[in-house]
Amino acid sequence: MQKSLWLHNISPLSLTSLSSSLHCDVCIVGGGLTGVYTAYLLAKNGMDVVLLEANSSVAYGTTGHSTGKLTPQHGAVFDQLLNIFNEEEVRTYYEANVNAIEKALDESTADTFQRVDSYLYATTEKGAETIKKELEAYEKIGIQGIETGETELPFEVITALKMENTFQIHPVKFTNHFAKLALKAGAKLFVNTRVTKLMIDEHRLLTEKDFEIRFKSVVLATHYPIEAIKGLHIAKLSIERSYLMATKTSELLKGQYLSVDLSPRTIRTALIDNQPYFIFGGSSHTAGAVQNTHIYYEMLEKELASAFDLPKPEFLWSAQDPDTADYLPYVGRISESEPRIYIATGYRKWGLSNSLVAGEILSTELTMGQHPAQYIYSPSRNMFGKTFMRMLKAIGFTVSSLTEGYLMRMEAPKCTHLGCKTQWNEAEETWDCPCHGSRFDKYGNVKEGPAVYPLILE
Repeated sequence: MQKSLWLHNISPLSLTSLSSSLHCDVCIVGGGLTGVYTAYLLAKNGMDVVLLEANSSVAYGTTGHSTGKLTPQHGAVFDQLLNIFNEEEVRTYYEANVNAIEKALDESTADTFQRVDSYLYATTEKGAETIKKELEAYEKIGIQGIETGETELPFEVITALKMENTFQIHPVKFTNHFAKLALKAGAKLFVNTRVTKLMIDEHRLLTEKDFEIRFKSVVLATHYPIEAIKGLHIAKLSIERSYLMATKTSELLKGQYLSVDLSPRTIRTALIDNQPYFIFGGSSHTAGAVQNTHIYYEMLEKELASAFDLPKPEFLWSAQDPDTADYLPYVGRISESEPRIYIATGYRKWGLSNSLVAGEILSTELTMGQHPAQYIYSPSRNMFGKTFMRMLKAIGFTVSSLTEGYLMRMEAPKCTHLGCKTQWNEAEETWDCPCHGSRFDKYGNVKEGPAVYPLILE
């Protein structure tokens, strides 16, 4: 069974499950970095906050299965963003991430983060052209980037784009730190508490044990919003699953790396219990679309040995990431017609820095302020004309997967979200939904939403 390096030898915080119905100003659903950081910022500002997490501890979901890279270098994305947004808007996105990282680190402890440089690198001519375009985008936006051919990697690199003074974190320790600060500020955090029903007009939600939370506002920081059908966000989110592994190594790298070639690879190191580990990953595919996911781990393991001469990995894990049609996350009020419900999703594999931005945007909006990046992150932003084809692709895959499931996987259990047929994942020992990314363990229990009810296994 796979396990994340970040969950190794980590003692969970001493938190309990919800045992009674409550009232609050803001109820946050989801105990990843987004939910925890938002809870801390709101509680620090005097708001009565309740956070509900379905897992046994905070940061045990998507946050605990990330790469742990805390950087505003989000792949070769700035050139793509300039095809959709103007320079000022793209600069706002970059500066929002830089500022959010700096503010969070000012309140962090030294054992939760390290300063490193981030690199995009290319080993092909096509990748080198991508680097060139990205560097041009840096220059337009005003990002400090250095083109270089020198890296620590043990193979030839045609060119690389270096961003100095970025960071990497232990994502679980980092989130636990802010959970402790949130508790100290007065927030109430509950684990093993799954939300099953949200009644917006009645200002309340229910948990699987039939406890009720009455709220003035609710934040869905659940990776994939359970109420995503509001505003057609189901149609605008596609879900990608990628794979990671970690093995012991002799020394730590000074940088963290991401290739821009056709099959991207992510590379970094981490010091866990005084032992250096090499973290390597990539090989993404649409969530729930592949049954034999062993092949992705096998592919990465072979590269680990051939390119880096490193031993068989001790830790294997995978991550699931929603992507939006225009590359930017949805953070804020879900729509103008729903003034009480807020979401944070669509981080496109860069959820750590964007979680910090989300916390700032959400806490600012909920305290009646204006965040500089509020508009470009808005879930109701209107980019329909430029993103219509990507939206169609996401909708088309959902519809075809629903139909194919009933034709090709007639015996498979139905996802309890919208009824798509699930697919068995051999490597993870999970039932995966190809429509919207819900995952269930072999006994049918929910591992990842948007589903909230277990499978019916016959």
